[in-house]
Amino acid sequence: MIGAVTLSPKRRRISAPFQIHEQNIRADDVVDFIKQLRKQFQHPLIICLDRWPVHRSAAKRIADSRMKHIEFEWLPPYSPELNPVEARWSNTKYSDLANFVPDDVRQLKRSTRVSLKKQNHNHPLKQSFFKTAKLKL
Repeated sequence: MIGAVTLSPKRRRISAPFQIHEQNIRADDVVDFIKQLRKQFQHPLIICLDRWPVHRSAAKRIADSRMKHIEFEWLPPYSPELNPVEARWSNTKYSDLANFVPDDVRQLKRSTRVSLKKQNHNHPLKQSFFKTAKLKL
């Protein structure tokens, strides 16, 4: 899964776009996801990423492409507790899909998508992802 938790500072609106992939995530996938975010959000973006090599490679490619109005900030190494996306993913894995045994990858993908979409409609839950990361809104 590639996911984001986005925050509009002026309107205090939180959204949580995502993509589910059946293969390992590569830098090209992250670049494509960020390009989609760029199209979706017309304002400048500040993207906070962990230091996973795939993320570093994607950030370099975007910087080299001179795509406008995108800045990158890096989380400290080994700090998933500071990442709201990790809290979101944990909610899906350990709440909505706890003890879930899918029949196949298709069912797992579908159930994961349902969980993530359900989160998009729960504003207090999205706020909790930031609170879990000890980030003030």
